[in-house]
Amino acid sequence: MPGGFKARSVATALLAAATVLAGCERGSSSGPGDSTSGPNGCPAVQASAQAAVRRAEQTDVSWNGPTSGPTAVAGKTIVYVAQTMTNPGVAGAADGVREAARVIGWNVRVIDGGGTPAGIQAAMSDAVALRPSGIVIGGFDPNSTSRQVARANTARIPLIGWHAVAAPGPSRRPELFTNVTTKVEDVARVSAQWVISRSNGTAGVVVFTDASIPFAKNKSELIRKELATCSGVKLLAYQNIPIPDASSRTPREVSSLLSRFQDRWTYSVAINDLYFADAAPAFRAAGRKGSGPPFNIGAGDGDPSAFQRINSEQYQAATVPEPLSQQGWQIVDEFNRAFSGRPASGYVAPIHITTADNSDGATTWDPSGYQEAYRKIWAK
Repeated sequence: MPGGFKARSVATALLAAATVLAGCERGSSSGPGDSTSGPNGCPAVQASAQAAVRRAEQTDVSWNGPTSGPTAVAGKTIVYVAQTMTNPGVAGAADGVREAARVIGWNVRVIDGGGTPAGIQAAMSDAVALRPSGIVIGGFDPNSTSRQVARANTARIPLIGWHAVAAPGPSRRPELFTNVTTKVEDVARVSAQWVISRSNGTAGVVVFTDASIPFAKNKSELIRKELATCSGVKLLAYQNIPIPDASSRTPREVSSLLSRFQDRWTYSVAINDLYFADAAPAFRAAGRKGSGPPFNIGAGDGDPSAFQRINSEQYQAATVPEPLSQQGWQIVDEFNRAFSGRPASGYVAPIHITTADNSDGATTWDPSGYQEAYRKIWAK
C-alpha cells in the first residue's frame, strides 16, 4: 500500500453560518430549539485550530516506529475476531493482518461477529475454542465478552486489541498484551478543530456516533467537548446510530435532519466514515451538492471508499484516517513480541487529515517505510 503523500496545499477557510441551540443525546437526538442567534466566531480558538490542522495535513510522514525487535517466530496461527466486517476500519485492519501474516509465515482466520452482542460473543467463543497462538479483538469492547476473555487469559492466549479500549498500549483490565489505535483524544480534537478552522469559527454541526461501542461514544463525547470551545459553533444534533444499523437508519435520519435544520446544517463529524456513504443518497435526494455544505469529516478509519468520496467531492470533505494496513502489520509484530517474551512496542501512529487537496488521488494513508522496517526486524 502507498505510504505518505506529497502535499499540494492546505485547506482554505470557508465561511458558514449556523444559529441553533445545542442538542442532548437520545436514540436519535437534536436540539430543543431550531433557531437562535449566537456569537460570531472564536478568534483565539480558531487560530489554534488552524495551526493544528496545518500540522495534521502534512503528508511527508516517514516511519518513526520500531526498527528493532525479535526475529520471526515460526508456525503461529492468529484468529481475528471482527466486530463486523461491514465496518471498513475493522475490515481494513484485518486485511493488514493477513498481509503481514503472509510475510512472517503465519496463518490467519477471521471470524465475523456480525455487529451484534450475541454474534460477537459466539465469535469469541469459537476463537478461544480453536486454541490459536493469539486472538485479535477487532473493534469491540472486550468487556462485552468478559467470559471468553477470561478463558483466553487462563489458556495463556495473548489478546491484542484494535480499537478495543480507549488508550493505545497494554491493558490490565481487560487483560490485553496491547491495544493498537491512534490516540482517540487526538483524533477527536483535530476533527473538531478542522470544523472550527474551515468554518472560520461559525458552524452548525451534526455529530454521528455509535453509543453502543464505548470507544466510539468516548470519541464523540470528546468531539462534542472540543466543538464547544468555540462559541460560534453550535451542535445541532448528536445522532446515535449503531454501525450495524447505519445502512438502514442513516438515510432516514439524514432526511429528517435536512428537513428540520435546512441550510443551518453546515458541517458534520462522524466517528466512522461509513456514515457518509450511507448519508449520500439522502443528501442527493434533497438536492445537496456533493461538495457541500454540509462539509463532512470522518473522525477515524479512512477506508478506501472514504478517500474516493473525498477525491470526487461526493458528500465527504475530509477524514482523519487510521493507517489501517500499518496497524495490521503492527498487530502481527506485537504478537511476535508477545511470543518472544518481549514487551509491547509502545508505538502509536501519528494523526493525519486527508482532504482532496493533499490526497493526490490515493485511497489509503500509511506512514512510509513501515513494511520495510517490519521485514528487516523479522528477518534478522
